[in-house]
Amino acid sequence: MPKLANIPAFTEYMSQGWGTPDRTPPVVAGAAAAAERHRDRLSAQYPGHALVIGAGVAPVRANDTYYDFRPDSDFYWLTGASIEGAVLVMTPTASGHDATLFIPTPFFAGDPRFFTNAAHGEMWIGSAPDFSDWSDALVLPVKGLDELGAGISAALRSAQSSARSALAAGVVPQDVIARHGLDAGGELGRVAATLRMIKDDWEIAQLREAVDHTVDGFAAVLREVPAAIAAGGERWLQGTFDRHARTHGNGVGYATIVGSGKHAPTLHWVRCDGPVLEDAVLLLDMGVEAKSFYTADVTRTFPGSGTFSPIQRQVHDLVEKSHRAGLAAVGPGRPWTDFHTACMEVIANGLNDWGLLPVSVDEALSPQGQHHRRYLVCGVGHHLGLDVHDCAQSSYESYQGSPMEAGMVLTVEPGLYFHEHDLTLPPELRGIGVRLEDDIVVTATGSDVISDALPLDATGIEAWMARAQK
Repeated sequence: MPKLANIPAFTEYMSQGWGTPDRTPPVVAGAAAAAERHRDRLSAQYPGHALVIGAGVAPVRANDTYYDFRPDSDFYWLTGASIEGAVLVMTPTASGHDATLFIPTPFFAGDPRFFTNAAHGEMWIGSAPDFSDWSDALVLPVKGLDELGAGISAALRSAQSSARSALAAGVVPQDVIARHGLDAGGELGRVAATLRMIKDDWEIAQLREAVDHTVDGFAAVLREVPAAIAAGGERWLQGTFDRHARTHGNGVGYATIVGSGKHAPTLHWVRCDGPVLEDAVLLLDMGVEAKSFYTADVTRTFPGSGTFSPIQRQVHDLVEKSHRAGLAAVGPGRPWTDFHTACMEVIANGLNDWGLLPVSVDEALSPQGQHHRRYLVCGVGHHLGLDVHDCAQSSYESYQGSPMEAGMVLTVEPGLYFHEHDLTLPPELRGIGVRLEDDIVVTATGSDVISDALPLDATGIEAWMARAQK
């Protein structure tokens, strides 16, 4: 069969009779203005430098099918746009930088690629904003990718005139990096990650929205617990939350964790292929990613039956005590490690009271001990924002080694993970996993728990679960 593009009559027919679809770019309100502020902050760090930041492309799933595209987080932070294959170029000027966005050219009716190009033809991908549409929405010059080389060369000439370098971040094609000699060693990404630690009001509003949708998602999941116990299992609950996240945002901010029974102690139980057991605890670690790509990250542990057993409540109460100690240690000017230390001290003392430590509390908490970490081997908090583990490319000094500042958003998430095959435990504890996780904004005077619509105490969790299932 001949290719359609090689049939003149068909090509001529396909060039006629098309109207213009709505090509309004999908830009979240306030994103463009926020991105401009973010570019100004990055520009101030690199006077005279040429900066190139790429959005990346969707990875191949198999053959000619791809996973969903999500823009590189630094790219989105600096543009407010999700455009596959796009590249932002920041050209140094006497007063800062001029930014230009280079995007793939969309193909409209009248161009044979309208119906032959599966990546950029409007017939294949749906309405595609053109350069002027994006420029108006982002308040930013937008050009085609075919002009990227000239754009980078101009930025390099400006940088060279002041003896400065050219740096790349995000996902910039390797051939572009090689052709222009860009420094892709990670410095620009580290600096951008450090800047992203301090959220502005718009970003915090996006995170609040993501958290609110996530709390609603917890209620939706709990309503389905009886069905999951009857037949659907963990995957039924995972699918329930994922559908909710897709309906109220882009989707999930990370793979949804649903762990019942022996799966609850597994830190990243994303397989979700087990049953939901009525007599076991159910650990739910879930987060909606808003349409602005900012994500929530919240965990609660519920009793499958609706009521904690005495031993389940005992474990939950210790985790709650640790969690509250961690929350109380969050505030401006305090070392990042304060909430970690507070959580661990409570856990170590509680495990000692239960006779589970082979050494004293002091020895366990010492850098050479850490015996209590057998049951809490992971960290107990991280930055939160465009990524669930936000700002991970930053340096140790700027992350764990720095004080907390107003505008930071972070999680506190202690837990106890008693694996069913851990022979150091009494049988009644084996197979119980409990985690509590909240999202917190550091304020000028303290902190604000933005996920506090979900209760922390065991009695409150039982009551909240009962209301959700009515």
